[in-house]
Amino acid sequence: MRLFLYYLTLLGSSFVISTYGPHHRAQMTGDILLGGLFPIHFDSQGFLMNENLFNFRGFRWLQAMVFAIDEINNSSILLPNITLGYRIFDTCNTVSKALEATLSFVAQNKIDSLNLDEFCNCTDHIPSTIAVVGPAGSTVSTAVANLLGLFYIPQISYASSSRLLSNKNQYKSFMRTIPTDEHQATAMADIIEYFQWNWVIAVASDDDYGRPGIEKFEKEIEERDICIHLNELISQYFEDHEIKALADRIENSSAKVIVVFASAPDVEPLIKEMASRNFTDRIWLASEAWASSSLIAKPEYLDVVAGTIGFALKAGHIAGFREFLQQVHPKKDTHNEFVREFWEETFNCYLEDSPRLQETGKGSTTFRPLCTGEEDITSVETPYLDYTHLRISYNAYLAVYSIAHALHDILTCRPGQGLFANNSCADIKTMEAWQVLKQLRHLNYTNNMGEKMHFDENADLAANYTIINWHRSSEDGSVVFKEIGYYNVHIKRGAKLFIEKSKILWNGHGSEVPFSNCSEDCEPGTRKGIIDSMPTCCFECTECSDGEYSNHKDSSVCTKCPNNSWSNGNHTFCFLKEIEFLSWTEPFGIALTIFAVLGVVFTAFVMGVFVRFRNTPIVKATNRELSYVLLFSLICCFSSSLVFIGEPQNWTCRLRQPAFGISFVLCISCILVKTNRVLLVFEAKIPTSLHRKWWGLNLQFLLVFLCTFVQVMICVVWLYNAPPSSYRNHDIDEIIFITCNEGSVMGLGFLIGYTCLLAAICFFFAFKSRKLPENFTEAKFITFSMLIFFIVWISFIPAYFSTYGKFVSAVEVIAILASSFGMLACIFFNKVYIILFKPSRNTIEEVRCSTAAHAFKVAAKATLKHNTSSRRKSGSSGSTPSLTMSFKTNEDSNLDMNRPRVSFGSGTVMLSLSFEESRRSSML
Repeated sequence: MRLFLYYLTLLGSSFVISTYGPHHRAQMTGDILLGGLFPIHFDSQGFLMNENLFNFRGFRWLQAMVFAIDEINNSSILLPNITLGYRIFDTCNTVSKALEATLSFVAQNKIDSLNLDEFCNCTDHIPSTIAVVGPAGSTVSTAVANLLGLFYIPQISYASSSRLLSNKNQYKSFMRTIPTDEHQATAMADIIEYFQWNWVIAVASDDDYGRPGIEKFEKEIEERDICIHLNELISQYFEDHEIKALADRIENSSAKVIVVFASAPDVEPLIKEMASRNFTDRIWLASEAWASSSLIAKPEYLDVVAGTIGFALKAGHIAGFREFLQQVHPKKDTHNEFVREFWEETFNCYLEDSPRLQETGKGSTTFRPLCTGEEDITSVETPYLDYTHLRISYNAYLAVYSIAHALHDILTCRPGQGLFANNSCADIKTMEAWQVLKQLRHLNYTNNMGEKMHFDENADLAANYTIINWHRSSEDGSVVFKEIGYYNVHIKRGAKLFIEKSKILWNGHGSEVPFSNCSEDCEPGTRKGIIDSMPTCCFECTECSDGEYSNHKDSSVCTKCPNNSWSNGNHTFCFLKEIEFLSWTEPFGIALTIFAVLGVVFTAFVMGVFVRFRNTPIVKATNRELSYVLLFSLICCFSSSLVFIGEPQNWTCRLRQPAFGISFVLCISCILVKTNRVLLVFEAKIPTSLHRKWWGLNLQFLLVFLCTFVQVMICVVWLYNAPPSSYRNHDIDEIIFITCNEGSVMGLGFLIGYTCLLAAICFFFAFKSRKLPENFTEAKFITFSMLIFFIVWISFIPAYFSTYGKFVSAVEVIAILASSFGMLACIFFNKVYIILFKPSRNTIEEVRCSTAAHAFKVAAKATLKHNTSSRRKSGSSGSTPSLTMSFKTNEDSNLDMNRPRVSFGSGTVMLSLSFEESRRSSML
């Protein structure tokens, strides 16, 4: 194992000597040495004489580290009497070059701890590298972190944002001053949702930066119902045909927004291909890695990328950095060999004794003049001097200061307050890298902008993003990064994003937000319908069903209207349903009310006539006391129909059916008692005093009361167990019917059934009484009234259950009025007509004659029946007996009444009819 470490150290030293010569590093000695890794070039194949390969921004980042170290060395407060040195290497944005440089750091740190005298002369060794700043790309940082983590050498990256690097179990010594992509992916999804896009293209670097970032982005947009049409990986090492194939797929896609999670070198080949096709109708959403890259932000690409929305880190301020950048000169900065190449690339010339000058002379057609050394750096346009928005440069500056403050904490540590065993402190002269790492994890200081700086449990710094929009400069056509908003990771979700739409120029000129959806927006009144075998973002617009609405575009579902509302014809809003019930003010309600009032008036008129002519024979013959009760019940019947009109309330619903049922039972029971009484009297062979006593007035009223009491008990049980109540029926479109929920259909059935039962019994007795004397022909009319009653209520049952809403009440009102008018007309109108218009028929003689005629018919039938029976028994055939009838009236006699005499051949029958006007109960 020891020999292996020897070999590793010598191998690392050989890499430093062979690959990183005096022209390929920036180095300055000091008491404590910091390492630096920066992408000064974009090419991994060597340093060719091509200006596109030199990374001016990367060189500015390097200068930020150098400037920070110079500031610290000149400070009397931070690390006094200690000088920081540095060794900075170019990674060329590749893993291989970064690992070669990292290996030199690791190997150099082991030289002092190993006895290498037998292998080499190490008297002039370089101090150990106590910490490393960089590198930039996440893929490069992943490789470097794996190696540095083995030796617990702290690494602080200024531009590696991959969320994978937050895993401290794998990357033990990795730290950074840039926020993780965890927040950036969420911010990208928020922007897409903000502009209501749902159909995008995702492009990511095929490395540890792009893959985790786009994976997080996919999870975020899935929660927001946003779909990815194309999901592609890209690399700077793609062949031309691969780039063209990718460009073809993007060009054929209907998505207009391209989300790119990649570094600038990876994106540049695709942008170049798109520019060659003049493909200008896409909106690019750039991650922080290329959102402000000078490699992409070129005038020749601006037709393609104008209008790009990108995420940039919050800009910082470095006092004096502008002057430091302008003072760069190859003769002054002898410790930084990258300055010589920068000078040559900036002024397109070669310095004397430049190795690139010698390479150019060997058959090269490229000609550059010699540099005079008097060129003015401020006279040229170069990304190197773009110090207006210092983001990555400021992160590199913060990384150096973080290490310096950790070293200062070690320097000023007091025994008993340290972070190590027994609260001891590390010695800054003999400290090791792992001690610096532990001190960094407990770092807490205030930077030059007054912000508190500390690393969280994942060794990350929380930061905010500035949202920029790529504009074309009206002066020289260059790219201008216009700030249009910000994304604050510290605010609760929903308020993190802020964008000023008025500042955005889409595609460099438009102000209208581009459309990037799989389907056209659904208009209000419709909803999105699923299309088979298509993503959820692709849909067809389906009209909302009746009773549902949508009041905004692109609605996923239609909202059901409240119970008291209904959707309009376009299904864009709900209006209140029309409330309907059998109203007093509508024509139908007015008509029914008029008929009910007329019924009450007619009944009251009849009652008045009966009271006025109460001593006349017809009134007496119809049992005037029961007639009064009957007329009163009819008034109640007509009046009960009025309870069915108007808005149903709980009390009216509980009142109307019992009122109707009890009124009708009272009416029919009166008719039943009257009819049965007359029938029994006339059917009796010889009326006796027993009949007179049995059918006395008190008993009649008792029977009426008992019949009505049964109905009352039915209503009481019904109201107690299942009382009716007011009910709003929402089942009908556009209308709310206010009706009565009867509570129990069985209760209503018993009520009507009992009424019909009494009516049937009454009909039976009335039918048997139909041949009584003419004075008593009301039995015929009662029969007709009961027929009308049955026809009405038999028709009512199917009509009641087949109608709805207010018509239910109307049907019952019509049935009540029809049956009530039928009974009133059939029973009383004929008598009123005789009383008022035929008074000659309202006499005792008329009653007597009618009674005698009826008696003759009954007696004749009885005699004929008796004789026929006798002849059949004797077997003789006699002639028909003669029949004579005589009326003998002795007006001078003292008898109280006349007695008609009926004579037959076989005998004489005397029928006595007494009219006792003085008694309340008259027996006919």
